[in-house]
Amino acid sequence: MSELTEGLGLTRDAMAQRVAVDIRDGAYVNLGIGIPELVAKYVPEGREVIYHTENGLLGMGPSPEEGQGDPELINAGKRQVTANLGAAFFHHADSFAMIRGGHLDLCVLGALQVAANGDLANWSTGAPDAIPAVGGAMDLVAGVKTIYVITQHCTKNGDPKLVETCSYPLTGLAVVDRVFTDLAVIDITDSGFQLVELSPGVSFDYVQERTGAPLIPIGETPSSGGTER
Repeated sequence: MSELTEGLGLTRDAMAQRVAVDIRDGAYVNLGIGIPELVAKYVPEGREVIYHTENGLLGMGPSPEEGQGDPELINAGKRQVTANLGAAFFHHADSFAMIRGGHLDLCVLGALQVAANGDLANWSTGAPDAIPAVGGAMDLVAGVKTIYVITQHCTKNGDPKLVETCSYPLTGLAVVDRVFTDLAVIDITDSGFQLVELSPGVSFDYVQERTGAPLIPIGETPSSGGTER
């Protein structure tokens, strides 16, 4: 994973590829709108991943080449997708029964903010002109077994998206398991943000300066004392 932006950190595609590495063989996975959609392009060799979209498709493939798609074959974000061999189509209500019934293994979502305890805010800033509805996100974080977030580490204004406490309307309480950003991979633990992996060329201090809550260094726990970063 050496693909970098103009500064430090992974590109959006490299972030999506990194997420795909952590998706186990045979998993049923819902992909959210935005950067999460890119994950469908990357299935590690030798694995099968069954992608789900809540508007009624199981076995979703990546977006088609320009001009090669079917305008009636779209995901929940209204982006054209492909259907893999053996894909199934079903009613919107059946799709949400899968979600609410706990039948999906993993969901990959974008985020506006993630708190140190795993709270997620990903649908609204609360501004008067903000998106008026949460969509399926609340169902997903409540019904899916594991929640991954993929997001830029900071906003366009440089504000941290990983914070001590979310200031935006919440999607779910203590629901996030792991966060993948352009700068790092970070787990949510009982003690807060646990750094798992740094992107190439990125230092611990660089990430900490851009995170709105303390980071536990790689390999260190609060009770283990100093561990090399």
